[in-house]
Amino acid sequence: MQDKINKIFKAIADPTRREILHALVVASTALPITQISEQFNISRQGVTKHIKNLQEADLVKISKKGRESMVHANLAPLKTVKDWVMFYEQFWDDKLKSLTDYLDNKA
Repeated sequence: MQDKINKIFKAIADPTRREILHALVVASTALPITQISEQFNISRQGVTKHIKNLQEADLVKISKKGRESMVHANLAPLKTVKDWVMFYEQFWDDKLKSLTDYLDNKA
């Protein structure tokens, strides 16, 4: 599980990868790598490397349509990150509640 979270964080840490993922989500459909590449000021190979990183984190799926590689978003792994963050949110909520209780008893 930790390896999965690490891959997801690594993938979304880069602004270009976040933009690629966002473009796929907004498109609501699979896009060819060529079309994705046209949206960025980097080479097609650079975009392909970013897509591979997203694929390693399972945030995108790649399929073939003729000669073209089609990329579509897979947001399900982000739930793992959400659950991880929620644990810490609950931790801090509990700590703040304890502090409030403590301060209320001191007053």
